[in-house]
Amino acid sequence: MNLLKKYTGWFVLGTLVFYLLSVAHLTPVLLPTLLAWGANIAMWHTLAPSAKRQVTWLMMIGIATLLFAGSKGTWMTWQQVFAVNLPMLAMFVAVSFLDLTSSTDEKRPLPKGLSAIFNTALSVQVLGAVINLSVILVFADRIKGAIKLTPEQQFILTRNFSAAAWWSPFFVATGVAIIYAPGMQWQKTLIPGLAMGLVAIIFSTIEAFRRTKGDFNGYPIRKESLFIPMILASSVIFFHFIWPDISILVLICLLAPSATILLMRTPSRRKSLSHFVNHKLAQIGSQFALFLAAGIFSNGISAIILSYPQFFNLDSFTFSPMLFSFTLAIMIIAGVIGIHPVVSIAIASPMLLPLHPDPTQLGFLFLSAWAISAGSSGLTGLGLLMTSRYQIPTKTIVTNSVHYAVFMWLLCSLVNGFFL
Repeated sequence: MNLLKKYTGWFVLGTLVFYLLSVAHLTPVLLPTLLAWGANIAMWHTLAPSAKRQVTWLMMIGIATLLFAGSKGTWMTWQQVFAVNLPMLAMFVAVSFLDLTSSTDEKRPLPKGLSAIFNTALSVQVLGAVINLSVILVFADRIKGAIKLTPEQQFILTRNFSAAAWWSPFFVATGVAIIYAPGMQWQKTLIPGLAMGLVAIIFSTIEAFRRTKGDFNGYPIRKESLFIPMILASSVIFFHFIWPDISILVLICLLAPSATILLMRTPSRRKSLSHFVNHKLAQIGSQFALFLAAGIFSNGISAIILSYPQFFNLDSFTFSPMLFSFTLAIMIIAGVIGIHPVVSIAIASPMLLPLHPDPTQLGFLFLSAWAISAGSSGLTGLGLLMTSRYQIPTKTIVTNSVHYAVFMWLLCSLVNGFFL
């Protein structure tokens, strides 16, 4: 165990490296799977008690349902149970490297007014789309100054950061959607997703300005800070067009670390990368634990559905716009009460796939559920961060975003009905 803890970051990195080698058929998929679970065991002690409880319950329910389904003659393969979310974990490790390209600016004064609100909303979405969760910490720590983060600053950051799930290929939500909606064509959701992200920015900006009358401290973004995210997103689109047979997930796993090494600004790349692997990668235990547990849980649900098809028979239904809208509403509510989007997606996917839905529409459903619920809930990871680190009450987060969640739910239903 001590050896595992000492080299935790290298186990995490090995998950990415050997996953890519397994995709190229140079190593068996068993190797990155063992590394992922080894890293999970090594990082278990770093998890918060609430995360441990959630993961434990997911695993217990998943194992129990798998064993029960097995007693009825339905057995899932070990790859389905233990490695189903391996591509997503590899992608998460890859995009974690992009944290090395971020920079802070402590000297410039905080801007105020309508433009400050809009620029903060736009910037947190664009930067968060690539660099992910660390952007929230950088922005929030900077704009709160010596005082508490205001509710308006909170929803500008959380809503617009989460809205990147609609369109960013670097967001973990994209990896989840691609895995749980097999055959999804991400490029078909790109334009609708960008439109949804822009609406989130405009909606939140108008609301924040109306409530603060312009008395809002924004983040002092620089134009050059947006260069790396735009280059990376464009590169993914370009290379996917050139090599359509290579999945988006694999492209991101290759491009994110490579671009980081080329673009990072540091006196010593070797020292920075070594520190990153040994310290930063060793601290992403909650994501590994959640996604590995969700894999067991989702396959347990799938096994039960296969064992009792008569109880989960949706043959009388079709994946209509009405069913899309109803399912999205249930998933958003589940997210608001604290169920992580990946868990609700893991439940919904095996129940909806037998209806043979259009994979891109199903993927858009999952992206929408993630974007809206993560930006509106005080009990999922992002909301808990705001509550624990910035003392924003859970009730405030939820009540501030009920109208936002309803509006975006209606808009997603319309986009699905008319444009997908």
